Amino acid sequence: MKKMTAKESMRKDQVQLYVLLAPFMLVFLVFTVAPVIVTFILSLTQYNVLQPPRFIGLDNFKNLFSNDPIFLTSVKNTIVYAVITGPVGYMLCFFVAWAISTLNRYIRAVLVFLFYLPALTGAMLFTIWNGVIFSGDVYGYMNSFLMRFGLTTDPIQWFSTQAYILPLIIVVQLWLSLGTGFLAMVAGITSIDRQYYEAGAIDGVKSRLQEIRYITLPMMAPHLMTAAVLQITAMFANAAIAQNLAGFPSTNYAGHLIMTHLNDYSAIRAERGYASAIAVLLFIFMITLNRTIMRALKKVSD
Repeated sequence: MKKMTAKESMRKDQVQLYVLLAPFMLVFLVFTVAPVIVTFILSLTQYNVLQPPRFIGLDNFKNLFSNDPIFLTSVKNTIVYAVITGPVGYMLCFFVAWAISTLNRYIRAVLVFLFYLPALTGAMLFTIWNGVIFSGDVYGYMNSFLMRFGLTTDPIQWFSTQAYILPLIIVVQLWLSLGTGFLAMVAGITSIDRQYYEAGAIDGVKSRLQEIRYITLPMMAPHLMTAAVLQITAMFANAAIAQNLAGFPSTNYAGHLIMTHLNDYSAIRAERGYASAIAVLLFIFMITLNRTIMRALKKVSD
């Protein structure tokens, strides 16, 4: 039998790797790449599902910025929402994960479950916030508290009053921020061998902040990046919180986010070409923000 050369052996190994990757690549192409390409194409058309798409060029994008004031309102609301919930939620995930990392593993497991629990409760959490804590009647906990201490005489309609809608949505999102990204950070911190901290102490690392800067952050860089991607997705791709708390449409569109606007034109009005244009803009913005954050995290971890 002829013996294979090193080059032939390497080629055979590569073929086997490609065979193993093929199912994943097929799923990725069909369910991720193809929908993105189709969305880009539909964004250049007028398409209402009932009729074939009609090419209109960049008209959908022009209308978004020149003839759709509600879209501009949603952009403003989303920026405020993202600027607060993104960095604050990300730092909250890290510091909670860091704070419980040194505890006994059984206590840590219980605390991780308790912190992650809000992300598992689903629709129940909206009932807690909308129907119990910030209920618009005198029985709501917040109204009851304010009226008991004479801070207000009438119950406040929290999720119907424009001034309160977006701040309350932000509060609920921060409460939910300890989700999958939090689990990624817990996994990253707990995977760091304690010997690195001992070696750091010998080399002159004297405080917990120095440990974070010179040991923890560099060692868990991949987990930080994973958590950042998950946090970006949560910031921009989640319209359920706003719709379940403030209804649709919210008062004067105070809780209207870009994803809410996209869902409106896609699921309700069935103007899929226009909805695709919104999705394209959101996709480009998310990719740009993701790359910017990845560069920043890379500098921190170096």
